[in-house]
Amino acid sequence: MKKEIVEQLAGEIRPNFQPSFDPNFLPLGLFFSWYQEKAQPESNEIRIGIERENHLISTWKTKILPLTDFTLPLTLTYVERLVKFLLWQKGGWKIYFQGPEVIYQHLKNQYSPHGERKFDVNLMSTVYEKPFEVVLVKADEFPEEKESQLILGGHFDGCRLGFDLGASDFKVAALKDGEVVFSEEIPWNPQEQSDPNYHYEHIQAGLKKAASFLPKVEAIGGSAAGIYINNQVRIASLFRAVPREVFEKKVKNLFLEMQKEWGVPFEVINDGEVTALAGYLSLNQTAVLGIAMGSSEAGGYLNPSGHLPGWLDELAFAPVDLNPEAAVDEWSGDRGVGAMYFSQQAVNKLALSAGFQFSEEKRLPERLKEIQALAEKGDDQAIQIFKDIGVYLGYTAHLYSIFYDYRNLMILGRVTSGQGGELIKQEAEKVIAKEFPELSQKIKIHLSDEKSRRVGQAVAAATLPEIKK
Repeated sequence: MKKEIVEQLAGEIRPNFQPSFDPNFLPLGLFFSWYQEKAQPESNEIRIGIERENHLISTWKTKILPLTDFTLPLTLTYVERLVKFLLWQKGGWKIYFQGPEVIYQHLKNQYSPHGERKFDVNLMSTVYEKPFEVVLVKADEFPEEKESQLILGGHFDGCRLGFDLGASDFKVAALKDGEVVFSEEIPWNPQEQSDPNYHYEHIQAGLKKAASFLPKVEAIGGSAAGIYINNQVRIASLFRAVPREVFEKKVKNLFLEMQKEWGVPFEVINDGEVTALAGYLSLNQTAVLGIAMGSSEAGGYLNPSGHLPGWLDELAFAPVDLNPEAAVDEWSGDRGVGAMYFSQQAVNKLALSAGFQFSEEKRLPERLKEIQALAEKGDDQAIQIFKDIGVYLGYTAHLYSIFYDYRNLMILGRVTSGQGGELIKQEAEKVIAKEFPELSQKIKIHLSDEKSRRVGQAVAAATLPEIKK
């Protein structure tokens, strides 16, 4: 967001809470609510449609202010950030826009191979294997919404293996008729490995170790950061160092090859979806939005009917902060996106702002452990880092409520381990109670127990496949 637009908003949007080590945080949800309130009396409406695989289409409509020299920059920012959020919530390769030509042209320029959102364009084109498009349509040409619902996991019968692949370690678990008989975290360093045999051999070794605690293996379920369609790896940060041509030959069908070797039902989905599933299994409640704070942010959503809608839910790339000087995500190149607020990267960012110093050799997981250890010892600045993340979460819980119908916000992942998780939860609850009293009556934040935070997703993933009798 440009500085001049922020200046326009001065005095209009006043957060009652500010992160101590990020004092210019400007919650996107407050801006969205403010804009919608200002535009509500007006009759100008736009519609946005986003198409993904199998002709599935998600739609959104919203009011906009009459376009003047003063309101146009605000409206362009509002619509672009709205489209950005929807794109990473739903996933898609084609944006349909019904509304003023000037807004359409802005979106088309932004979401082009050479525009500011070129990362989004290139990634979505790769994922859905189609050229990315932004098209202007008339009211009678606007497509109808078409959504699908995936069948929820939650199968506990038989002997099962589960795995959850993170950037600094991966977890494996073995279940027998719903009872966890083995679980372990295994360190690895996948993002720097250009040979996919490294990934294949490490995962297989972990699964074989877990399998040794079972009389047989009847199903395997996996959770991993990235985008997976029909067990194919379309894109994943775990394989960032693998050359593209090698990726197509060795990585894309990696889990299909594993399935052949094991010869049992095998299902791999995004780790965010498994977060929501883990929340459902532990709470026995639907309408769950799961947020895993690990090497990045993973999101997943289980709707009130108890279904996974099949959306992308890559909230790491969805915007949460309008501060024009917000931290830049090194992968997407965008400012203010979720990965920099709910992850090890967030802890590192705040720690550096607080004055902590680390050697260049110390990786993010080690930096997180150092801050966590200091917080446990009562270090005020270390404690404040987790409180700051709680402020982020409180305002972002409101933002997410605009796009998701949820009642339960489940937070887990390495960042929530130890005292940090409680600090994040408590501070977020304070923000919600003060800023959004109606929301505080609707949603509840849940922090799973220590074991579930660290290996719960591997256990939940194990319940994904159905064993055919």
